[in-house]
Amino acid sequence: MRYAVLGTGVVGQVIAGKLASLGHEVAVGTRDPEATLARSEPDGYGNPPFAHWKAAHEQVRLKTFADAAAWAESVVNATSGAGSLQALDAAGAANLAGKTLVDIANPLDFSQGMPPSLNPVNTDSLGEQIQRLFPQAKVVKTLNTMNCQVMVDPARVSGEHTVFVAGDDADAKKAVSELLVSFGWPHGSILDLGSIDAARGTEMLLPIWLRLWGAVGHADFNFHIQGGHTAA
Repeated sequence: MRYAVLGTGVVGQVIAGKLASLGHEVAVGTRDPEATLARSEPDGYGNPPFAHWKAAHEQVRLKTFADAAAWAESVVNATSGAGSLQALDAAGAANLAGKTLVDIANPLDFSQGMPPSLNPVNTDSLGEQIQRLFPQAKVVKTLNTMNCQVMVDPARVSGEHTVFVAGDDADAKKAVSELLVSFGWPHGSILDLGSIDAARGTEMLLPIWLRLWGAVGHADFNFHIQGGHTAA
């Protein structure tokens, strides 16, 4: 499978690296590939520049948003939530049409400082906004309720824990669930929440997730929903 992972931050790097390790062809999408590779300073969280990661993952291509989306069979939105709509617009509606679009971003709003709030929230979600703006894409919201290392290595958290999926297209949710299983998620840990408007709820877990991160002092934790799980 050819995957475009939109976003060059640590989340995009982790997802792209995992996909490549599983034998998929992967392209990371960015606004300006030359500028991305030219950056030599750590990012705002202290992570090494993208060029360091790229040097260790030579098999992963680096393309513009549009070229990556056009080339790929499936797309992962790993951009920051505040920039997701702009990045997907740059990717192009025609290049997203008919493809599964895995949305793992959260609409964190840092305009009032820390901790961030959510925008949109309550009556809308980033996942829904993406589906409305790109109606021919098959948007599936998943993996946005945990740290990126746990996304691709659920064994980092001991015991049973849960990953949610939400979307309007049943076949797309099934494909994403199969991808999650390849990441190491047991079928019984995948909980289908229904249509894309369930993204409101999963995105609204982020404020408590951030508080938990601060309280426990690390990010190797996740939510566990005890009871009947139904995979997509």
